[in-house]
Amino acid sequence: MAKQKTIFFCQECGQESSKWMGQCPGCGQWNTFVEEIASSKKGSAAQKKGTQGAVAPVHLSQVQTEQEQRFTSGFPELDRVLGGGIVPASLVLAGGDPGIGKSTLLLQVCRNLSAQHIRTLYISGEESLQQIKMRAQRIGVFTDSLSVLCETNLETIDEVLRREKPQAAVVDSIQTMYSDSVSSSPGSVAQVREATAALMQLAKGLGITIFIVGHVTKEGVVAGPRVLEHMVDTVLYFEGDRHAAYRILRGVKNRFGSTNEIGVFEMQENGLAEVENPSQYMLSGKPKGASGSIVACSLEGTRPILLEVQALVCRSSFGIPRRTAAGTDTNRVNLLMAVLEKRLNLRLSECDAYVNIAGGIKMNEPALDLGIVLAVISSYKEQTIDEKTICFGEVGLSGEVRAVNMAQQRIQEACKLGFTTCILPKVSLDAMESRQKTQGITLIGVSNVREAVRQIL
Repeated sequence: MAKQKTIFFCQECGQESSKWMGQCPGCGQWNTFVEEIASSKKGSAAQKKGTQGAVAPVHLSQVQTEQEQRFTSGFPELDRVLGGGIVPASLVLAGGDPGIGKSTLLLQVCRNLSAQHIRTLYISGEESLQQIKMRAQRIGVFTDSLSVLCETNLETIDEVLRREKPQAAVVDSIQTMYSDSVSSSPGSVAQVREATAALMQLAKGLGITIFIVGHVTKEGVVAGPRVLEHMVDTVLYFEGDRHAAYRILRGVKNRFGSTNEIGVFEMQENGLAEVENPSQYMLSGKPKGASGSIVACSLEGTRPILLEVQALVCRSSFGIPRRTAAGTDTNRVNLLMAVLEKRLNLRLSECDAYVNIAGGIKMNEPALDLGIVLAVISSYKEQTIDEKTICFGEVGLSGEVRAVNMAQQRIQEACKLGFTTCILPKVSLDAMESRQKTQGITLIGVSNVREAVRQIL
C-alpha cells in the first residue's frame, strides 16, 4: 500500500508547505502549521467546461447598482449589528465559546424568519432532529416555513439547497461539514476552507442568506484557517461568561455596515432576550456613597454605553504592589497610575490597586481613561464622587485630557439616564458648543487630570 502524502497548512493564512516550519513565511505567525493528508487535485469547473467565450472587463460607470433590500431578523439588536438588517445572498459567520448561545440565537432567528413566512432551512451537524425539537419547544412556536436537516455531507447539503431554494439557511457548525473531494477529516483546515468556499458559492449563486456557526479556539478566535474570516461577508462574535446572564454580540467585520457594533442579550429560560437599554442594565446595582466609583461613557460602534468604573486602592503588604484589572487592559491601568504618581505626586507605588468594569463587560476604548483615573483617586483619598456625575476622555502621558469622538452622542445618553454633571475634555466641549447646546446637564471641560480632580473632589 502506497504511503499517503501529507502537506502542512498554516491555520492563519492557509500557506502550504511540504514540511513543518516553526514560523509561517506567509503571515509570520509561530506554531500555526498543521499536518493534513494531501488530496488529489481536481480540475476546476472552468477547466472542465472549457473556455466558453472571452471574458472582458466592464467599465465601472457601466455597472448598474440597486438599493439593497434588507429584511429583519426579528431582533433589533441583531439588525443593528448587521448594519440595519439581513442582506440577501450574504454569508454570515457567528463564533463564540461553547454554551454561549450561538445555536439558540440562530434558532430564534429562524423562528422569527418563519413567522414572516420566509422559507428557512436549519442544517445541523451536531444535534439530532429530536434534540432540535426539544430546544425549539423551549423557545416558542414555529411555523411550517422552517425546515430542519441533520446532515454533514457537503454534497448532500448542496443538492438539498439547490432543490429547496430557501431564502435563508443556518449551518451549525462549519467544523462538522465535510466534502468527499477532500481526503482529510471534518474540522481540518482543508475541510473548513472547502466547505466555506462551497457555501459562499451557493449563497451568491442561489441568492440564499447563509449563517455559519463557527467554533473558537482557546485564544477566542474562530477555529480553522484565518482565511475563513476573509471569505465571509460578516463576522459576529458572541462574548460573555456562559455562567452569567448577559451576552454581547459584536460585529468585527461587516461589508454592509459599520464594524464594532454591539448588541446586548440576556439569557432567559425561553431563550435569549434583547436588552434595549444596555446603559441602564450595566448601571443597575450601583452603590451609593461609596468611594472609588464613577460612571464613564464608552462608545461601541455608534452606540454609547454608560459603565461603572470601580477602583480599590489599599496599602500593600508586599514588596511589589499588585495591579489587577477586570474588563479593561491591565497595562493601561499601570500607565495611568504612573501618570498620577508623576503629575499629581500620589504615592501609588506603595499601594495595591484593583480596577473593575462592573457588569463583566470588556472595554478598551481610550475614553475610559478619565473614569479610571478619577476612580483610583477617589479610592486613594477615600472621597466619594457625586452619583449624578459622568466623565469621559483620554489621558496622555503628560496628564493632559485629550478629545474623543462623538461627544454629543455620549452626553445625550447621559441625559436620558438623569445625569446632571459631565466631565469631558475641554477640546471636545469647545468644538461641541458651536454646533448644539445641551440642556439639562452641566458640562465641565478640563484640560488635564489636575483640573478634573479639582472639579469633583
